[in-house]
Amino acid sequence: MAVLVVGGAGYIGSHAVYQLIDAGKDVVVIDHLQAGHKKAVHPQARLYEGDIRDRSFLDHVFTEETIEQVVHFAAFSLVGESMEQPLKYFNNNVYGTEVLLEAMVAHDIKQIVFSSTAATYGEQETMPILETAVTNPTNTYGETKLMMEKMMKWCEQAHGLRYVALRYFNVAGARATGEIGEDHTPETHLVPLVLEVANNQRSVISIYGDDYATPDGTCIRDYIHVEDLIDAHILALDYLQQGHASDVFNLGSSNGFSVREIIEAARRMTGHPIPEQVVARRVGDPSTLIAGSAKAKRVLGWSPGRTDIDQIIRDAWNWHERRPNGYQTT
Repeated sequence: MAVLVVGGAGYIGSHAVYQLIDAGKDVVVIDHLQAGHKKAVHPQARLYEGDIRDRSFLDHVFTEETIEQVVHFAAFSLVGESMEQPLKYFNNNVYGTEVLLEAMVAHDIKQIVFSSTAATYGEQETMPILETAVTNPTNTYGETKLMMEKMMKWCEQAHGLRYVALRYFNVAGARATGEIGEDHTPETHLVPLVLEVANNQRSVISIYGDDYATPDGTCIRDYIHVEDLIDAHILALDYLQQGHASDVFNLGSSNGFSVREIIEAARRMTGHPIPEQVVARRVGDPSTLIAGSAKAKRVLGWSPGRTDIDQIIRDAWNWHERRPNGYQTT
């Protein structure tokens, strides 16, 4: 019986594949490779290249393979782009998940772990944010993820499909052994962008607004190491395997770091001055997001061990310094 990782050639998905194989799992990967990288897929995983919006393609995979559980990472995730092209996000994220769930129901696959997001919460006044907080997304990306969660809830009621939705905060870092890391085109995540400056691939790091209601005026985010994040996914698969009820969990460090604090940490870890410039705010960016992750620790037994900001940047820098062009060979 195999675990299907949908979006398993992407940044987070590829780490999931590696850690699942480390744990002795048989792994199948689906990815359309528009954003993912074939070189990021573990050589022991079986890769099917295709789009989850293609029902006949999914039926083929589910017929060829004996799938027991699904881990779903496949989604567009650029906040700014989601505000400019909302229909693109509803089509890929929401409709893609609809087709995936239809195929799972048709092939009697009952367990799914879903990559959700803290963007489902929108702006919150109380920190840290708990799973009981009202969900009120401020951007299209967060809205699509919340709709995906709701589809799973109603599929459970109608079809007995059980799910765990994991609401991430900011994911960063890379596999400690260095085989894989973060490589997006375009890159929009703060940590790799800062490290591109340290790698002399860009001249300056942009700070999107310094007039937020935070101590230094820049946005505050909760950063989690990608390997700690995937540990929680594996625990969630075990949780479903043991017959537990569907649930939603936050994943974060419960510590907030401002944009300027991240830049300072990168300066410490790389020894590079990393020049900065302040530019206009991005539409839809909440000022502060900090996770309350006690529930995941209590219920899943999650114990993150690498989610220290210096460790996160050290592991990310190990990847970016060695592979400045990512998965490209030149």
